Amino acid sequence: MKKTVLVRYFAVLREQRGLESEEVATSAATAAELYEELRKLHGFALPAERLRVAVNDEFGPWASEVRSGDAFAFLPPVAGG
Repeated sequence: MKKTVLVRYFAVLREQRGLESEEVATSAATAAELYEELRKLHGFALPAERLRVAVNDEFGPWASEVRSGDAFAFLPPVAGG
């Protein structure tokens, strides 16, 4: 069953996608599956191991369940200067 979620992109992922956020219809069961689906679809270079995931504005595990209406953010490492 497809669920609709909001996905927010930051830093290099935003640059690669060309969007800050989008609604996505997905069959993914976990945050990890959702990211892999998006990675294949959009050609993201970063593997999940290099990112943090936030679900509904709170950092969470990659095993977090995907539910319709959730908001996911995938956060790559950021270099400061």
